[in-house]
Amino acid sequence: MTYRVAVIGGGAIAEDHLIALAGMEQAAAVAVADLVEERASALAARYGGGSSGISAYTDYKEMIEREKPDIAIVTLPHFLHREAALFCIETGVHVLLEKPMALDVDQCDEIIAAAQQRGVSLMVGHTQHYIAENRTAKRIIDEGSLGTLVMINDVRNLYYFREQRPAWFLQKALAGGGIMMNLGSHSVDKITWLAGSAVRSVKAVTSHYGGKGDIEGSGMAFLHLANGIPATVSQSGYKGFSRNETEIVFTEGMLRLETGKALWISRGGEYERVEIDPQEAPFVLQLLDLIARIEAGANGGLSAVDGSADASLSSADALPGPPLEHSRHAVAVVLAMYASHLSGQEEAVEHGFA
Repeated sequence: MTYRVAVIGGGAIAEDHLIALAGMEQAAAVAVADLVEERASALAARYGGGSSGISAYTDYKEMIEREKPDIAIVTLPHFLHREAALFCIETGVHVLLEKPMALDVDQCDEIIAAAQQRGVSLMVGHTQHYIAENRTAKRIIDEGSLGTLVMINDVRNLYYFREQRPAWFLQKALAGGGIMMNLGSHSVDKITWLAGSAVRSVKAVTSHYGGKGDIEGSGMAFLHLANGIPATVSQSGYKGFSRNETEIVFTEGMLRLETGKALWISRGGEYERVEIDPQEAPFVLQLLDLIARIEAGANGGLSAVDGSADASLSSADALPGPPLEHSRHAVAVVLAMYASHLSGQEEAVEHGFA
């Protein structure tokens, strides 16, 4: 069958999803909703090729009720994730929810519980799991050819306060935080996935020199993973040279990962570039994983919701795509970073992998 997909929100990420859907046989966009009518209509016209086309709405609830899609992709501002996800779930629609899952762990648990009770599939769009260079790095780590994993250092510099950034990103009440919530959650996702471990505790410091809004513009965090591996996250949103690199250190070598660009390997000498096999686009791959969850009859992907911090992912769901416990954990880790900055102390991450 071809799954009918409705996209909620008309920003840049929504367009990425529509591009992916335009090239898929397994799923097709049938509608898009955005509060700005011109934006919804423009997206519908741009990606609505074929006989059926794409309908444009300004009210996503009306869109879901009228179109009755199989899948809803939620690309709204973070503070609206809970409301939109719950509405779609209660309507019986499967959900691909952009990260972060919600503003806090309690909201994450509410969304997960609703999916379980309603019997619909839910997945959070952690695109780090679908980028070719990242997947190759994960394979090398799991193969063990470089020995024991020793540490991971993740660094990203990106001007966060550019004029084109929507204003809600700069309000903590709406975004949940600044660069650490929006981009640092990618780092947490990447590190815990590559290392195969939850984070036990965090020590972090943030800064607030952006001159706009009330969110942090940089942060540095030390993560103590439950399996004993240390990791660092360094995020800067001030002006400077753009950089997105992850250094992965082993007892017998190193990997240098530029997500979306290249991967290098050292076996004790100079770095050599790793050949990356071609693959489908990340937004296509995550949709295929959601479809696989649906066809497996997955209703949320968790057998239970608790606060334990297991050292491994062995108890996480074995369904395609990032486990929901992984998604809620990423939110918990970022919130622990903020708590650590305020307390000046190392903070425990209470919500590990179930």
